[in-house]
Amino acid sequence: MATRAERAPVAATQQQAAPSPLPAACIRVQDWRLFEDPEARHAWDALARCAAEPNPFFESWYLLPALRAHDADGSVALLCFEYDGELAGLLPLRREPKYYRWPIPQLTTWIHGNCFLGAPLVAAGLERAFWRALLDWADRSAGLALFLHLPSVPLEGPLHAALADVLAQQGRTAGLVHAEQRAMLCSDLTAETYFEASMSGKKRKELRRQFARLSDLGEVRIERTTGDEHLGRWIDDFLALEHSGWKGGAGSALASHQSTTRLFREALSGAVSHDRLERLTLTLDDEPIAMLASFVTPPGAFSFKTAFDERYARYSPGVLLQRENLALLDHPKVHWTDSCAAADHPMIDHIWRERRAIGRLSIAIGGALRRALFRQLLKAELGRNPSGVTP
Repeated sequence: MATRAERAPVAATQQQAAPSPLPAACIRVQDWRLFEDPEARHAWDALARCAAEPNPFFESWYLLPALRAHDADGSVALLCFEYDGELAGLLPLRREPKYYRWPIPQLTTWIHGNCFLGAPLVAAGLERAFWRALLDWADRSAGLALFLHLPSVPLEGPLHAALADVLAQQGRTAGLVHAEQRAMLCSDLTAETYFEASMSGKKRKELRRQFARLSDLGEVRIERTTGDEHLGRWIDDFLALEHSGWKGGAGSALASHQSTTRLFREALSGAVSHDRLERLTLTLDDEPIAMLASFVTPPGAFSFKTAFDERYARYSPGVLLQRENLALLDHPKVHWTDSCAAADHPMIDHIWRERRAIGRLSIAIGGALRRALFRQLLKAELGRNPSGVTP
């Protein structure tokens, strides 16, 4: 039998060989299908509630239906940032063989045609730790990717400020390769005062006249709903209304494809279950002629989808509904609303006067040679797009 003195070196060796504790911050890249598990979704939902910046399109109730609809083969992974063993950041990521029309491999945030923001969900206060961990992981896991591409990210706020700090600290090359300003609602004014300030007296008079003329055709009502009352019927009506217009003719309506129809149904049902959905409906004799679905994610909100009956275009039903939507200014928990509209939108830009800057960022990753090649690519791209600047 070994003596205590003889056992001591063995114990010391075993102690030295014991696995070291996990670092406070780490990145795990996981198959999104693992998050169908209720416990995993619970952690995801907890992260969304404490995120530095809201993004409903990356919350569980929206992103999972989108992945089911568009990523049956599982090519998208969820990049999970863990801090002290807790989920503290999440970003859907894919390795793309092409950079838009060019055959240049990249690591990129996964977005789709009905995803209007690419901001990661990151726990407030951990923004810099998230970006450092993400960039370190990308350096080590670049594979064939020449760079990291972040589309549809907000260019103001704590996430962008933290990223800019980390890039500067690391001396890492990055470029803003595209930027746009889209309509945003953000004011201390009341809804009524904002309406008077944003539209001329002549235009307000015209809207009153249009409402009166529409009322001559039947009973006009505007209904605001936040619960699940008649949700299935509302979704059916919205899909039919949108498909009846130009989007249906162009094949771009939600109802034009089974995948987007399913996404819309599942996302709105999920939004209601998470207390995220607000619906506005303008009806004429109980028939919807304008509809709007918004995601309420305090301190912000997002106008997700809107549709109107083009047969009544002369009465501006969409504008009449947006007039009522200004009530978001009086919402006690909503400080701003993102229109999710394209820049220079012909309707909403004339009602909502504030703007939100959204852009695409490309960032160097990997070793010296890869970064040198990326700098040449970025120089060429910015040469074609003079508006691009280093963040």
